Formats: sequence, structure tokens, C-alpha cells
Amino acid sequence: MQITADSRYDLVARLLHWLVVALVAAQFVIGWTMPDVHRDTRPVGEIAWHLGVGTALLAAMACRLVWRATHRPPPDDQTPFMRAVAALTHGGLYALLIAVPVLGWINASSRAWDVTLFGAIPLPALSAAGSSFGHAMGDVHSVLAWVLFALICLHVAAALFHRFVLNDRVLQRMKL
Repeated sequence: MQITADSRYDLVARLLHWLVVALVAAQFVIGWTMPDVHRDTRPVGEIAWHLGVGTALLAAMACRLVWRATHRPPPDDQTPFMRAVAALTHGGLYALLIAVPVLGWINASSRAWDVTLFGAIPLPALSAAGSSFGHAMGDVHSVLAWVLFALICLHVAAALFHRFVLNDRVLQRMKL
């Protein structure tokens, strides 16, 4: 694949991609190092950071969805099978990158925690304080975060496969 200006994603799409990568990486580090959340846990320290990065990730994904809906991706010369696999993988990534933060927000709401965007814009509660549904969504949030991690690993493996096995320069399409 010859990479030209026409076959690369536009600058906004590339910046949003790498912003999401940075936010997800930060979120996994914070998630792995923060204390366990129990009934009387308060949203301070790493938990507050986890909430803040999660809302920033959700905002970035909203921007990314709007941008993707209003801007066509560049053409590629992959086989129909490769395009289908990429579409399924990207669809799963987009779905989980929205669902996981929303489920965390539902859980935070059930704990009566304030959820804000950039620490300044209050967001509405998505479940009632004390809601058993909201608490259960915290468990789903955790499980789907691991599914997201696995899908990210698959995405990275596919990128490396394109780079080192197929030598088709697909990675150049998203390079900053």
C-alpha cells in the first residue's frame, strides 16, 4: 500500500485517535493502581482521577463519533475480508469505549458521587443513589474494561501484523 495524503486519516481524526489512546492508557494505569471501591469509599485521590479521565474519555469519544459521522475515512486497498474484520474490531472498540465509561458513570451515580466533565461541568446522575442496578453496573464496568483491554491488544497485534508481516504501511494512515 502506497501511503499518500489521500490515504491518510485527516489531522483531526489522527489527533482524536491518539488522544483516546492516551486517555485509555491513563485510565488503565489509574484503574489498576487505585484502591478497591467499597460501600463507604469516597471519590478522592486515584478514584477521583479515574472519574475525571473517564468523563474526558467519554467527551473525546463523542467528538470522535461526530467527526467520523461527518468525515469519510480515506480509501484503502485491503481485501474485503480484512476490511470486514477491521470494521468489526473498530465497531467493538467504539462501543466499548463508550459503554465502559457510561457504566462507570452509572455506578458512580448509584454511590451519590458527583460526576463532572473537566472538574467543572456537572453531569446528571444516571442512576438513583443506592440503586442496586447502579451498583451492579460497576461489576459490568469492570468486566467490560477487561474485554476492552483484550480488544485493544487485538487491535495492536493487527497493527503489528500489518507492519511486520504484510509490510503494507497501514500504520502510516494514523501516524501523527
